[in-house]
Parts: sequence; C-alpha cells; structure tokens
Amino acid sequence: MKLRSGSANDAEAIAELIASFQSELTNQPDGAGAEQYLASVSSQSEREYLESPRYAYIVAELDGDIRGFIALRDVSHVFHLFVARQYQRTGIARRLWREAKTQALKAAAPTHFTVNSSLSAVATYRAFGFEASGEVVSVHGISFVPMRLAVHELEG
Repeated sequence: MKLRSGSANDAEAIAELIASFQSELTNQPDGAGAEQYLASVSSQSEREYLESPRYAYIVAELDGDIRGFIALRDVSHVFHLFVARQYQRTGIARRLWREAKTQALKAAAPTHFTVNSSLSAVATYRAFGFEASGEVVSVHGISFVPMRLAVHELEG
C-alpha cells in the first residue's frame, strides 16, 4: 500500500467513502436534518477542499483503490480520517495519522492538533493520544466530540 497526496481527481472516491458511513455519522440514519453536513462532504465540496491550500490530503491506495485517507485543515486540524470498512483495524488509520502529523510538523510548528471526532471514532483518536476537550456537540444533524492533542504530548 502506498501513501500519496490527494488530488482533485480523488474527490468522487473520497466522497463515496465518506458516504458509506453516513448512517453512522448523522444523528438520524436516513440523514434527515444533516443536509448541511451532507453537502459539505459531497464530491463537489471534496474537490474544492482538495484544490484549496488550506487542506492537505493523504490517500492510502492499493491497486488503484483508495483504502483510506486523512485530511488536515490549516496544518493542525484533522478534518477527515476515513478507512474503508473492510480495511479497518489493519493499521491504515495509524499510518495515515503518523504521515499527516510528520508532514504538518515539517510544514509548520503547530502547538497542538484538534479534531471533531465522530462518536464512533473517539477510541481511535484516544489511541493516538488525543483527549476530549469538551462535551458532545450536536449541530446540523451530526454529533461529535471535540478533541485535542498537544504537540509536546506526542509519542516518539
């Protein structure tokens, strides 16, 4: 499996991967009330993020298939981290996080990393060293836990 930078050509595959988790990410399994969120992860929106200098995407790819990806916004905010269901628990998320963290630390000197973790991903982010920085937030039909990781607390 190779890691590479994401490009606008990946927008559709990335949006499809996110959509495969929609019923788990939205407060209502059918997405009712989450229209704003769903629009923000559409293929067109993902293309715009991929083309923006504010976002850095790293894609895990094997045999031309995207198995997972991570996106950082403004160097220090984990904007997306998704791994295809059949490849979860194989180390892809950790590998993507390590690569994104390494690139961010080379590009800038962030003092911390943040993420708005879906409720189902809190344990993953805790395993990376993140801690909850607030209570569960419910807005635009989704719920998440704000989390933070201080750079000085990073594993070696």
